[in-house]
Amino acid sequence: MKPTNLLIIMSDEHTRSVTGCYGHNIVKTPNLDKLAAGGARYDSAYTTCPVCVPARASFATGKYVHQTEHWDNAIAFDGTIPSWHSLLRERGHHTASIGKLHFRSAEDDNGFSDEQIGMHIIDGKGDMMGWIRDDTMPKRGGSYKMAGMAGAGESVYTTYDREIAARAQVWLREEAQKHTDKPWVLFVSFVCPHFPLTAPPEMFYHYYDQDIPLPKLYEERHQKLHPYLEDYRSAFAYDEHFHSLEQVKIAQSGYLGLCTFLDFNIGNVLKALDDAGLSDTTRVMYTSDHGDNNGARGLWGKSTLFEEASAVPLILSGPDIPKGAVVKTPVSFVDMYPFIIDCVGARDDETMTSVHPGVNVADYLEGDDAAKVAFSEYHGMGSKTAAFLVRKGKYKLAYYVAYEPQLFDLEADPEELNDLAADPAMKPVLDDLVAELNKIVDPAATDAHAKEQQQKLLAENGGAEAVIARGDLGFSMPPGVDPHFD
Repeated sequence: MKPTNLLIIMSDEHTRSVTGCYGHNIVKTPNLDKLAAGGARYDSAYTTCPVCVPARASFATGKYVHQTEHWDNAIAFDGTIPSWHSLLRERGHHTASIGKLHFRSAEDDNGFSDEQIGMHIIDGKGDMMGWIRDDTMPKRGGSYKMAGMAGAGESVYTTYDREIAARAQVWLREEAQKHTDKPWVLFVSFVCPHFPLTAPPEMFYHYYDQDIPLPKLYEERHQKLHPYLEDYRSAFAYDEHFHSLEQVKIAQSGYLGLCTFLDFNIGNVLKALDDAGLSDTTRVMYTSDHGDNNGARGLWGKSTLFEEASAVPLILSGPDIPKGAVVKTPVSFVDMYPFIIDCVGARDDETMTSVHPGVNVADYLEGDDAAKVAFSEYHGMGSKTAAFLVRKGKYKLAYYVAYEPQLFDLEADPEELNDLAADPAMKPVLDDLVAELNKIVDPAATDAHAKEQQQKLLAENGGAEAVIARGDLGFSMPPGVDPHFD
């Protein structure tokens, strides 16, 4: 690739399938659809962890969670591990960040040349309740906010995203022209459609005034689920606060409205890029830190290995990116890291070392790789056991250290309704994916190591009783907004 500038746009909790270009027949995302039509859409992209803080640390460093040991939403990136932004800055590239980072603190040197209105974990401590991962795991007090805050209006998140979009437009129009000696990277990180599911009225009512199908398997939500999912929904008891299907529709309308609101803000940023005359010298990458279950199976929030939570959108556009390309090869955040490095022409022995397991996602624009594996893992809130995802070809393994695995054929069963793990005919596939897993990580040893570190941190912070007494935040707050614990 010829070195160019790079505009990275990241959202928060955007389910890949809830985008027009990915086939959703209700949501309106014209700007993302246009971006995909003018570039490449990746249909099998995954987060490296289906929760914010570990995912964002992985995206920054190009390493898996078990490599960085950012296990959960209380162990955040603090700038000590080299990141694409710090390594590029060292090489003279201007790296600017506007919006959510979910790192430890703005007081740390997070590696950017310019960091504006960064959102970080609360008090540098974050969600310590996620360290309690045994049978004493508490029910989350802030779970009522999923249903209780859904509706039409503005929230601290929509206000924050408007400011992010405004600053990004100013940066592209006024700052970009000051950095012409080497390609720059601008990281614009929105927080929507992460809940609260409060959407601007003009977007909320667009969906509320329609007939919206219930979430997948919602009517079967009281049936027993896989034990990992039972653990999750017992801690994050979001659905207990939905007392009617009307409330479910309000939440769905809020999420869809926030996806359109996100698209609106992205459209303004892309227009500023074009108006500034930068489109021909800048590549654009859009992705999200993870998805959201959106009520499927009665689950809300993230933290599962289903496609709703673990799959992410990935769109590339700009110079050398073929228009209308669709890539089927499974990729993840560790594969986006080398794209960033290569995009600006900064590959060397330090920026791409043996500890960076990724392959540049642009390499698959020429053709798909049937042997490529995408990997994700989870060690955080609402889980009693480590969970690992392996995607290879059309098959996906969900592996749990303490529970039976799940296996899905995503070509025949894209909605993951038919678990094939117990089918004797599928044992060769299951064994192959487990072997791929073991090439990447030792599941049991990693589970034990993560829990050992979490227990140590729990003790250092007063133990389970003190952490539970602190309360549950529900969701993090933008800079300048006081947190509210429940």
